[in-house]
Amino acid sequence: MIRIIFDQGTLLVAGPVEALQPAMTWLRWDERIQSHRAEARHYGPIVLALHRARIPYDDQARAFQPRAFHATTDHPPRPHQQAAFDAWTRSNACGVVVLPTGAGKTLIARMAMARIQRDTLILAPTINLVQQWRDQLQQTFDQTIGMLGGGEYQLEPITVSTYDSAFLSMERIGARFGLLICDECHHLPAPTTRLAALMCIAPYRLGLTATPERTDGLEGELFNLLGPLVYRCEINDLEGEFLAPYRLEQIPVQLDPDERTAYDAAYAHYREFARSTGVNLSRADGWSQFVMVCCRSKEGRSALAAYRMQKRLARASRAKLRMVWTLLRRHRQERVLLFTDDNATAYAIGETFFVPVITHKTKITERSRFLDAFRSGTLTCLVNSRVLNEGIDLPEVGIGIIVSGSGSIREHVQRLGRLLRPKTGKQAILYELVSEDTAETFTSKRRRQHAAYQRGETNPC
Repeated sequence: MIRIIFDQGTLLVAGPVEALQPAMTWLRWDERIQSHRAEARHYGPIVLALHRARIPYDDQARAFQPRAFHATTDHPPRPHQQAAFDAWTRSNACGVVVLPTGAGKTLIARMAMARIQRDTLILAPTINLVQQWRDQLQQTFDQTIGMLGGGEYQLEPITVSTYDSAFLSMERIGARFGLLICDECHHLPAPTTRLAALMCIAPYRLGLTATPERTDGLEGELFNLLGPLVYRCEINDLEGEFLAPYRLEQIPVQLDPDERTAYDAAYAHYREFARSTGVNLSRADGWSQFVMVCCRSKEGRSALAAYRMQKRLARASRAKLRMVWTLLRRHRQERVLLFTDDNATAYAIGETFFVPVITHKTKITERSRFLDAFRSGTLTCLVNSRVLNEGIDLPEVGIGIIVSGSGSIREHVQRLGRLLRPKTGKQAILYELVSEDTAETFTSKRRRQHAAYQRGETNPC
């Protein structure tokens, strides 16, 4: 009889599998133990192949159990949620659902759990998101929810984990869950986080994201790990009915004369050095090559300092700070969320206008205190440096100000998504400040290549 054993994140398939070998391409012969081995993610296809061939087998791998999960607080699904769930079900309960921020992806996850009725592991990229999932599931299913990450290690039939904690633990817990749900699943194809999916036997898988595309082109690996793209809906499809209506306003900002002179000199300095050394900054590895060359000489270190100078001037010029003040005064009665691409710009805004700042260095307790005060209205303005781009539930915020950002389309869409959670009478506005005649102009054009931004805009200032 064939035996299937979970072994430290892989499967051992022992016994006479030669008849199935041509069809079971996942199996590899391991000379060390004289047995076949496969990635744990192939547990479902292997068991299905054995079942269809009517070959008896001894399943010693599976450690998950049937459960009776009963949702106690869920609302009836909206049409797009039901359509997404139905599409996932038709795909043998494996696949990726793409819905914009605020469209209710977590409800689809809870519907999947209630349908599959197996031990479930939910992965999220940050500890804040993990805690948010835990709180929501606790209310929905009225039972203890396990948690991995943030100093906690508690396994329950429903467990929530960060991606990092999951892949570190998966060689021990990979057989304990029958349903794997990955929130913000565009993070999954990264070299380390992908191990969380590879080493888990869960035959049922659900990926949730608003932006599956990756700058490294690895979204194909995402579908290999979780299943095909089964449903997709964009912001424009839901705006006004299930998402808040929104307006985009791009504001060009001119540098002050002295900062203009300093910017032009710094930009010319580092670009000339790059050309003289043969570094092509437009290539994928151009930046890393530039840094390596800069570290080898005094001239190179001077060029790197010039690069940092022109970035600082474009991101946080005096003119930009004045425009931030204009917008803060205009929306002083509303909740305003400011986005920056770096900590220095965030701190500059915080120090100038005496508003709280959240960066990756902010302690969890302090971050929670700021967010709670922001939700309650005690704080009406909050600055963050790339840490609130995704996953945080802030339905009260309707005004966003992008002071600086990268060229990432995903990041830009996620920032818009922070404003779109519906609320009665809400009109979301996303301002984008762009330093004129700087590299920011090109960066802004790159990140706006998404359907949500292909609409008319106004410049109010």
